[in-house]
Amino acid sequence: MIRYGRRSLAGGFLAVLAGLGLSSSQAQAQTYPTRNITMIVPFAAGGPTDVIARIVTGHMAQTLGQTIIIENVVGAGGTTATTRAARAANDGYTLITGHMGTHAASVPLYPKLAYHPEKDFEPVGLLAGTPILILARKDFAPKDLKEFIAYVKANETKVNAAHAGVGSVSNVSCELLNSVIGVKPIGVPFNGTGPAMNALVAGQVDYMCDQIVNAVPQINGGTIKAYAVATPERNPSLPNVPTTAEAGLPAFQAQAWNAIFAPKGTPPEIIAKLNAAMVKALDDEGVRKRLLELGSVIPPAADRTPAALGALVKNEITKWTAVVKPLN
Repeated sequence: MIRYGRRSLAGGFLAVLAGLGLSSSQAQAQTYPTRNITMIVPFAAGGPTDVIARIVTGHMAQTLGQTIIIENVVGAGGTTATTRAARAANDGYTLITGHMGTHAASVPLYPKLAYHPEKDFEPVGLLAGTPILILARKDFAPKDLKEFIAYVKANETKVNAAHAGVGSVSNVSCELLNSVIGVKPIGVPFNGTGPAMNALVAGQVDYMCDQIVNAVPQINGGTIKAYAVATPERNPSLPNVPTTAEAGLPAFQAQAWNAIFAPKGTPPEIIAKLNAAMVKALDDEGVRKRLLELGSVIPPAADRTPAALGALVKNEITKWTAVVKPLN
C-alpha cells in the first residue's frame, strides 16, 4: 500500500498546477490556507486592537477553514511587533492587525523606524473606525471638559496621562489633546492600552485618551469617567457623552482605525481571499452587533478594499506627520 501524506499530496497538486502554466505563488494561492494563520496584535491582550482583531478573525477563521491564532507582541508603541510582521514570510500565514499608530504616526515619531507602512506591507482591509475619548479616573476632580482643561493647566506638573507607549494611538491622540490645550503633563507609558486602562480604573493615573472600544464597559460601569468623544457626532454606544465641540473644545478631533496587513509581496490571490473573508465577517450580523456595542464605526463597503486601505495609510501618514513633528 502506498501512503500519501498531506505534504506529498499538496506537492503533487502544486506540480499539476505548475504544469498548467501557473506560477508557484499562484499555485500556493489556489490551496491557501492549508494550515493555521498567525495574526500578530502589537499590544497586550484586552486592549481595543486585540478586542477588534479577536471579534473579526474569529469569523474569518470559519470562512477560511483554518484557525487564526492571535499572538500579542508588546513594545515600542506597537512598532516591535510591526517590525516582526514586516520581516515575516510573505505567504499569507503571518498577518498583523495594525492601526493609526503603527502604520501612520510611527513614521514621524521614529526617525529610525525599521519598516515603512507603505513599502513593507500589503494592505488587506479596514476593520473598524474607533473614536477617541477623553477619560479620567472616576474620582478626578473636574466635573466636565471645561473644568478638566482648567485643572490640567493649573496642575500640569502634577497630573499624569497614561498611554500604551510612544507612537500608540493613546499616546499620539493625547499628545494632540495636550497640544491643543497647551499643557505638558507627566506621561506614564504601559505595555498596551489594556494595562493603561487597568491603571486608570485603579486610580493610579489621572487621565488618558483612548479608543472607545476599550472604554464603553468601564464608563457604563462607573469605574472611570468620560469627558467627551472627539468626533463631530455623539456615539450611539455612549449617547450621554458629549462631543468635544459640544463640551467646548472643537479643535480636538480624533478617530483611530484598525486594519489587517500582510508582509510585502504576499500574492494578490491570497490578499483577495483574506479580504473576502474579512468583508464577510463585517457583514455578519453577530460581528456587527458586537463591534457596534463597543462603539466601533464599521466601514462602508467602498472603504474595505485593499486599495482603499492603501490610500488611507498614505493620507494618515501625511496627516499625523503634520501633527507629530511640531511636538518633537
